Amino acid sequence: MTDTIYSYQPANGHGLPHDPFNAIVGPRPIGWISSQSADGKLNLAPYSFFNAFNYIPPIIGFCSIGRKDSLNNIEATGEFVWNLATRPLAEAMNQSCAPVAPDVNEFELSGLTAVPSQIVGVPRVKETPVAFECKVTQIIQLQRADQQLVPSWLILGEVVAVHIAQSLLKDGIYDTAAAEPILRGGGPADYFQLGPEALFQMYRPKA
Repeated sequence: MTDTIYSYQPANGHGLPHDPFNAIVGPRPIGWISSQSADGKLNLAPYSFFNAFNYIPPIIGFCSIGRKDSLNNIEATGEFVWNLATRPLAEAMNQSCAPVAPDVNEFELSGLTAVPSQIVGVPRVKETPVAFECKVTQIIQLQRADQQLVPSWLILGEVVAVHIAQSLLKDGIYDTAAAEPILRGGGPADYFQLGPEALFQMYRPKA
């Protein structure tokens, strides 16, 4: 059975009630980023365009669509922390994306605790079971196929310290599902929760 295909060219609009792009490329891990301004003001914000890009050294990245406080802070200090967004922390994570002034501390706004990191000067979220301390490797302004710059910046950082709750290490293996990570879907409000029922294993073919 062949389904009818809906096609569109993004440059001409999608013609749908809501842009399907980020629902198709999903669910996506959440870049819950803590940063700090040059004068010490804390910021905590979630980003839905986030992922890991390299093993050795470990490099992660997120995209700031528009110039936001996180980008300004990271440009000034060269550091940030990624905090794992979990189901128990979903409401706090959502609160941290409130459109507030740069001098508002989203840790306090969300009822979270900022604790010192080991290497970078930016604090991490105490309540999360996993956090990566990062030093910036590149900040890249994105551009169209015709080389025209767009107001979006990809921030890449090398992970220089990792914090994992001992309860998530089962015989030394990190248990992804046990952390109850949440993932961003599409539409204005869709999220997904990852659990053990979603797990299946498939090994790579041998040469």
